[in-house]
Amino acid sequence: MSTFFNKIVNEDSLLELKKIPDKTFDLVFADPPYNMQIGETLRRPDASKVKGVDDKWDQFDSFKHYDDFSKAWLIECKRILKDNGSIWVIGSYHNIFRLGYHLQNLDYWLLNDVIWRKNNPMPNFRGTRFTNAHETLIWASKDKKSKYTFNYQSLKCLNDDLQMRSDWMLPICSGKERLKKNNGKKIHSTQKPESLLHRVILATTNKNDLIFDPFLGTGTTAVVAKKLGRKYYGIEKDKKYFKVACDRISKTKILEESYLDTIANNRSKPRIPFGSLVELGILKPGTVLSDPKNKFNAKIMVDGSIKYKESEGSIHKVAAKIMGTESYNGWTYWHCNVGGSMVLIDNLRQRLISDTR
Repeated sequence: MSTFFNKIVNEDSLLELKKIPDKTFDLVFADPPYNMQIGETLRRPDASKVKGVDDKWDQFDSFKHYDDFSKAWLIECKRILKDNGSIWVIGSYHNIFRLGYHLQNLDYWLLNDVIWRKNNPMPNFRGTRFTNAHETLIWASKDKKSKYTFNYQSLKCLNDDLQMRSDWMLPICSGKERLKKNNGKKIHSTQKPESLLHRVILATTNKNDLIFDPFLGTGTTAVVAKKLGRKYYGIEKDKKYFKVACDRISKTKILEESYLDTIANNRSKPRIPFGSLVELGILKPGTVLSDPKNKFNAKIMVDGSIKYKESEGSIHKVAAKIMGTESYNGWTYWHCNVGGSMVLIDNLRQRLISDTR
């Protein structure tokens, strides 16, 4: 298995994929050819030529040719994904709907489509269409039963304590990050920004997970995976892209181990009901619970409910009643006296969780 750790190869993806053992990878990120040939020269208002995607690797004879190619690599990627693995596929309006169709037909389970909204897109020079300001990513698990990774709390923290939405405002790859030849021309026409891969990898993998990119290009997936303490394996057919990717990866340093920790997901923690603390005798019926300022006192009942004046119910329901809100987290509201000190009841729960591990 170490053959596929922290390595990239200069090969044809469809051929190389067949050499990989079943259930090898935790995540696949695929940025396949878009089949988006413009077919004619585009020019800016100043008459200068627009460098579109006219590379040979993006040329297909027909939709059927592209569909056959897409199904072939998607079938292999599903085979080499672990049972609880997931896949990201990115594309434009030229190809993303075809890819979504094939994903569903191959029994991947679609989890989200994410809109990458570019805050600095290329304008529509002719003024004949809307400015194409986004690309679409499809995130799917291997199948409906997969227990895929989703680091909800980390994404929420990344987004100023708000749930991460499915529309991402990120810049296109530009400035120093954009790889260029000595003559100033772009090395790769569709190089993705590291910020995009940072979010994808942070969201759907953990440290030391193995990430695969079947169309590595200039190596962005491998570079970000290495930085974030993940293992990577990539395939790139074009020799000049492969050499650039090798150089980028060799110059990339993994972040210090102490910086790679992320917030644990609440969903991954054992669920401990408040009633369990009563059943186990950690909190006894009749024990008084108090709010943080010790203004409101409620008593614990034998069934794990609590009672405050005329209000009774769960720790959450009674706390919400006192606070005048529809809902409230009782674990972080109620305190009790333990050995002469007021202790948050959530601390008692965390001790119980630690004891049961």
